[in-house]
Amino acid sequence: MNSNWITSSPHCHGAASPNRAWRASTLAVLVLFSLLAGSATGAERAARINLGTLVPRGSSFHQALQAMAEQWRQAPGGGARLVIYPDGTQGGEADMVRLMRLGSLQAGLLSGVGLSDVEPGVTGLQTMPMMFRDMEEYDYVNEKLRPMLEKRLGEKGFVVLFWGDAGWVRYFSTKPILTPDDLKKNKLFVWAGNPAQVDMMKRAGYNPVPLETADIVPGLTTGLITAVNLPPIVALFSQFEKRAPHMIDLNWAPLVGACVIRKNVWDKFPADTRESLLKSAAEAGRQIKASNRKEADEAVEKMKKNGLTVHTLTPEMEAQWRAEVEKVYPEIRGKLVPADIFDEVVRLLKEYRAAGGKK
Repeated sequence: MNSNWITSSPHCHGAASPNRAWRASTLAVLVLFSLLAGSATGAERAARINLGTLVPRGSSFHQALQAMAEQWRQAPGGGARLVIYPDGTQGGEADMVRLMRLGSLQAGLLSGVGLSDVEPGVTGLQTMPMMFRDMEEYDYVNEKLRPMLEKRLGEKGFVVLFWGDAGWVRYFSTKPILTPDDLKKNKLFVWAGNPAQVDMMKRAGYNPVPLETADIVPGLTTGLITAVNLPPIVALFSQFEKRAPHMIDLNWAPLVGACVIRKNVWDKFPADTRESLLKSAAEAGRQIKASNRKEADEAVEKMKKNGLTVHTLTPEMEAQWRAEVEKVYPEIRGKLVPADIFDEVVRLLKEYRAAGGKK
């Protein structure tokens, strides 16, 4: 092609000057870029929200987050592009909270362990063993505490998108555990980053080993730990039954969680966008709650087929466990769980039970 075709076309009524040609070509480029910018997809225009979590890829947790991400993409005002990092690829929960504060992550689906790094009051839902007799009691207390906890989290820069749980935590071990004395003979996994809990357990005669979640399976394999307390659905994904083939059928505590986003990020969305995003998040929370509680029992049955032995307690044995944990409640109050939250949980449970278990 003739390199001078712009300026020397024989069909022009007159030859264009170099300056006029330059201006024309520049205008064409600007128009082209404008058209390209106008045709950008909503995902390209949308704010990117990086969300970190420990939940396994492909789990019901992860699937609910993926559905939420699709709804967020379609939200008004350009929506939001939610990018999910499952499997603890961003580190432990303490690491993810730190990354959110630094701005590398903007959101996280965290358990009560990670949330308590932001607001210690969340421990009142998770760090009081055998305080709740059933999930209905937990739901009642959660509903009543939620406004207070969300206000405190908001004051510390985090907005709660939804609450969830993974059902009851159970003890899985390499050898059978039936009594508190059996448990004291084990090396117990505890989440790293809570020295107060480690000290309290040692004073009570237990052998805690602080680890990150990613270190549980290697720890069971090498004998660094011999017992771990996690929900059955988590145990199933990690195939605990192959390394810790015994489970005590004792509802220790719910594993509580919430999806949170940095307030300074959230506040940048227009009001109608926030309303749509929050609606989608609430639906994700409902899906997680419903599916996880159902899957908890299913997970136990699947692990039993793979060699898990479930040890059922007699009422007398369960009473022994209850007496053991109640001895440490005074230590938990004010040290692991803020005193005002501990007292409020106890008050709400009395209120609920006095009403015959009615909300």
